[in-house]
Amino acid sequence: MRQAILQFKYHNFKALALPLAQLLAEYLSAKPLPAENIVPVPLHPRRLRGRGYNQSALLAWELGKLTNLTVVEDTLLRLRDTPAQVKAPSAEIRRNNVAGVFACRDRKLEGKQILLIDDVCTTGATLDSCAIALNRAGASSVWGLTLAREV
Repeated sequence: MRQAILQFKYHNFKALALPLAQLLAEYLSAKPLPAENIVPVPLHPRRLRGRGYNQSALLAWELGKLTNLTVVEDTLLRLRDTPAQVKAPSAEIRRNNVAGVFACRDRKLEGKQILLIDDVCTTGATLDSCAIALNRAGASSVWGLTLAREV
């Protein structure tokens, strides 16, 4: 899984989006989560330009096709270009790195149950910061789902 995620995220193996999303769909089939919309963790525009794609968005779109859930990619924004979380040496630094970094541009998701998608969860700081922004914009619930949990 680690190799697949690294190839998918950093080496332009976008074709892995479907098989990886199938793993997420299988998990949801076995352990359903209440969700009406899928929201990928956004990249800052500068990082998106550098990488060329948002791996979480690719996963979200493929998962949306497999589950018939609507993907909403234009509401949650990353306001600051922060250092990559993988480079942060501690959970506290990771939390501080993403505190207040995300916001919603509108209340499109007000009252909605959200499934937040990212590739890897290490401390949960990014997912937590995104969930705070979505809750502030009126989401009724936010659940996080990732391909892997790094410990």
